[in-house]
Amino acid sequence: MDAGGTKLLGGVVDADLVVHHRVHRRIHGLDQAELVEKIVDAVEEARSAAPDVAAVGFGIPALVRPETGSVMVSNHLPLDRVPFRALMSERLDMPVAVDNDTNVAMLAEHRAGAARGAEDALMLTLGTGIGGGLLFGGEVYRGSAGAGAELGHIVVDPNGPECPGDCPGRGCLEAFASGNAIGRAGEEAARRSPDSALGKALAQGREVSGALVTELAHDGDELAIEVLAEAGRWLGVGLVTLVNALNPELVVIGGGASAAGELMLAPAREVLSERGLPPNRELVKLVTAHFGGEAGMIGAALLALDLTAPRKVPE
Repeated sequence: MDAGGTKLLGGVVDADLVVHHRVHRRIHGLDQAELVEKIVDAVEEARSAAPDVAAVGFGIPALVRPETGSVMVSNHLPLDRVPFRALMSERLDMPVAVDNDTNVAMLAEHRAGAARGAEDALMLTLGTGIGGGLLFGGEVYRGSAGAGAELGHIVVDPNGPECPGDCPGRGCLEAFASGNAIGRAGEEAARRSPDSALGKALAQGREVSGALVTELAHDGDELAIEVLAEAGRWLGVGLVTLVNALNPELVVIGGGASAAGELMLAPAREVLSERGLPPNRELVKLVTAHFGGEAGMIGAALLALDLTAPRKVPE
């Protein structure tokens, strides 16, 4: 089960990482009790398709204590201080594993995806916010208390807008390059240019989301292309700091907004090549997630598989 800021994606996954059944739920705007019930309901639907399921793994947008599975803080869901692993174990009566959503996405990409074979890598998931995952020495890094790798909250403009969610910062990367940030920038651009495809969509009452901006950009709308390019340049600014500080061999871009592909990655690479320190900027590779928007779900399944069987990595 992979929970983001607005939706839940789950699936029944076997040891070869084949997904046999998928479940979806909208979870935006729910209070804590409603959210817990929605999650339990999604798990039960998945279990109905595969009654022999042995364990469930969760990736959630929160800082999670590894030793207890309890949530410290969640910027996007009402899960602060919830003993998540214990609660879900009790409600579901089965073994439960839980970690930060981008940590599990990084796990999936390292075990069987774009970062397979890498020793030092980082991942950014562009969705409601921006999640971060770090791989040091072939192991996912969680920080001293499980609160590390909040890469979406590096500051790229100290005088920038307030960060979305409960983050007290200003000018965080999340405010400029997340899926929600792309949607906000797209709506502002649509209002300025009513004759564009974006402007016409807004006039028709459509929600100008990051997904819509990406769709229209792939269809050739110049305004939408520029919105994605600007988000990509901000992404590049963030990557300069991360690549200079960490010297990864690989950066993996995932999350829903990664569907923009080279429309964002090409501008990001340009900024990184102009402003990054050598040799880091030449050595690092910038790629999209192999598992796309399902990396978190696959990684959560790997957590569950690790509870029940020796590690198996597909050929």
